Amino acid sequence: MRLAQKIFSLFALVLILAQPAQAASLVRDPDIENALRQLAKPVLDAAGLPSARIKILVVNDNALNAFVIDRHHVFIHAGLILRLKSAEELQAVIAHEAAHIANGHIARRTVNARAAQTVAGFGIALAVAAAAASGKGEAGAALGVGISSAATRSFYGHTRAEEASADQSAVRYMARSGVDPQGAVRVMELFSGQELLSANRQDPYARSHPLSRDRLRAMKAAAGALAGTSGNNNAAANYWFQRAKGKLSAFTRAPKWTLRRAGDSGHKDVALMRKAVAYHRSGKPKQALSAINSLIAASPKDPYLQELKGQILLERRQYPAAVSAYKRAVSLAPRDALILGAYGHALLVSGNPKAALPQLERSLERDNRDARTMRDLGGAYARVGNAGMASLLTAERYALLGRLKDAGIHAKRAVGLLRRGSPGWQRAQDVLVAAQTTENSRRKK
Repeated sequence: MRLAQKIFSLFALVLILAQPAQAASLVRDPDIENALRQLAKPVLDAAGLPSARIKILVVNDNALNAFVIDRHHVFIHAGLILRLKSAEELQAVIAHEAAHIANGHIARRTVNARAAQTVAGFGIALAVAAAAASGKGEAGAALGVGISSAATRSFYGHTRAEEASADQSAVRYMARSGVDPQGAVRVMELFSGQELLSANRQDPYARSHPLSRDRLRAMKAAAGALAGTSGNNNAAANYWFQRAKGKLSAFTRAPKWTLRRAGDSGHKDVALMRKAVAYHRSGKPKQALSAINSLIAASPKDPYLQELKGQILLERRQYPAAVSAYKRAVSLAPRDALILGAYGHALLVSGNPKAALPQLERSLERDNRDARTMRDLGGAYARVGNAGMASLLTAERYALLGRLKDAGIHAKRAVGLLRRGSPGWQRAQDVLVAAQTTENSRRKK
């Protein structure tokens, strides 16, 4: 994960109420997302949700917050992950957000479902996500693709009843999956007292998840009633928690800080990985590669170590070696969209767009909301002389970013270049129609 390359800008919004312009982005790293997937699976399974279809994504923001915007994504702020102290606490956050999905709360907050069926739906979802990141749902969503303020209020109308329901369900999911429900109590205690603060001083989590002493008492009672129902084998969960938190911390905190605290996780491989990242960010490639090579020697079938090695080499402009490392990572994790995208990117920057195309296409098939892969794929098409597909990917990327006016310009160009009736032409038409509909809606206001 590199903040310059793997934190992909998804949307931008102007906050109201005297707030400065800000941008929200995601931290996309295959290792971190895999660790979060491992942590989420037991509680999602206990909730009766399809764990393979729900992504746990990290928002690049230091605020303490987590939220859902649909049935397929749970967003957790980096600041909250770094603040939590145990796997059970992070699983409690995931279980609570999963409860909003399982209990049907998302369905009751739906905004413009018809638009969500088109590429314009990307803009809606991301604008709402940006609003959640700021703790001001109405402000950001209104800048999406023309959804009404009434619909936005409906979408972000968290009620105490819903929160209490999610609390109770989360505790049950945790106990059912063998996770200590006291983790949920500790998370609640982290935010206790927030309701006594003015709104602009509260953490976004407190604003989007209304707190109260009654909720805390109810949570303690529910967790206490289920005491002893959870298992004691949490070693694997603790490892994945420390791996996700350790790598996130290594890429977001000062290298000197990381080197001083690399061993805090209690896992030798996580400590060495953190050192590799810190050495790399400090401009010490020999130490970084020595550390990562030691890790690979101990775990040769770990694709995420190969991916990290590829990143270190790529950023040192050692392109052939980077391509080789990414190729090995793909062979170990052939269905990981982020690893496929990184391999395609390495091939592209090393001067081989033809070889990059199939890797980037496979990546986008598995994760069609990755702006970075869209950009690279568009660039690869342009370099092999396919201007129509290059324009289409540019249009879809702008649609993903919520920039519908720019998306419409490139979609119109793609429509003129692609064969009429072809799949690409139809996709370009979808973007064009969405852009035009949005523009017409805004003119009427």
